[in-house]
Amino acid sequence: MSKLLVTGGAGFIGSNFVRYWSEEHPADEIVNLDALTYAGNVHNLDGITEGENYHFIHGSILDQKLVHRVLDNIDIVVHFAAESHVDRSILGPEAFVETNVKGTFVLLEALRQAQSKSEIHFHHISTDEVFGSLPLDSTAKFTEATPYQPNSPYSASKAGSDHLVRAYHETYKIPITITNCSNNFGPYQHPEKFISRMITNLIDGDNVKMYGDGLYVRDWLYVRDHCRAIEAVLQSGKVGETYLVGGMTDDVNNLEVAKMLLRYLDLGEEKIQHVKDRAGHDRRYAVDWGKLQRDLGWEPEHTFAEWLEKTVDWYKTNEAWWRPLKEEAEKIYKKTGQ
Repeated sequence: MSKLLVTGGAGFIGSNFVRYWSEEHPADEIVNLDALTYAGNVHNLDGITEGENYHFIHGSILDQKLVHRVLDNIDIVVHFAAESHVDRSILGPEAFVETNVKGTFVLLEALRQAQSKSEIHFHHISTDEVFGSLPLDSTAKFTEATPYQPNSPYSASKAGSDHLVRAYHETYKIPITITNCSNNFGPYQHPEKFISRMITNLIDGDNVKMYGDGLYVRDWLYVRDHCRAIEAVLQSGKVGETYLVGGMTDDVNNLEVAKMLLRYLDLGEEKIQHVKDRAGHDRRYAVDWGKLQRDLGWEPEHTFAEWLEKTVDWYKTNEAWWRPLKEEAEKIYKKTGQ
């Protein structure tokens, strides 16, 4: 039996992790700390009730006193809490530095000061975007040894938090692990994100909005597979190590993803609308998750195509969840002309 502190557990990935861990490890206790910003949604956790094994705390990782208090008797911290939308980071980078860098620092400082009482394992969730961009004509993939070269305020703030986590392990011997994941998709993803926005646009009869030429490549990771990867690292990963988590073996560009969605929804390619490109847009991400597979035996449960179709079905049957979020999400894109 373990007691986990999950930061950002009302967000997209965090809430999926809380659901997954509650199902797979029902004897464990989860404390969910979330500030409930626009990306945190209590309805992401509908069906999970407050009780002996689950506690929700509405608060920020920037609140030092609160963080010290909630760490009491914790065995594992799983740190999701972050500002994560690139377009928002372009419009307002300060919040990304505050939450992603300073927030991580507050957690690490609290752990350092709590070390004399107990040893708490700190698992840090990060992104492959810290590595920058790969050329489209390359077959190279990001590995754990790839140098950092972030290109957006979001990815720079995540790179900073990664470096802090690594430094606190080396300097203060705090037991840590890091996972750098590729682009997630699946249930409960805010409709501002690429796949969820495309699906909800098409359900509404709108067009798919495609940045630039649409040939940008992402490595898509279904959120449940990501949760399984974190589980593998927590159970069997080596302290101090970084593991890359991806969901694909072959490149699939954004245009191809859009066309797959159109086929699922029986719509034509005239629904694809090219819009102004994003500033500092990374051309290609590709993740080599071989270390996670070799060392911990993890691999995706299903193909991208199978998970994508399940995601379409989820949004079609859960309009009551995403409808209130859709209008606010579109306001961000209007500000950037997209």
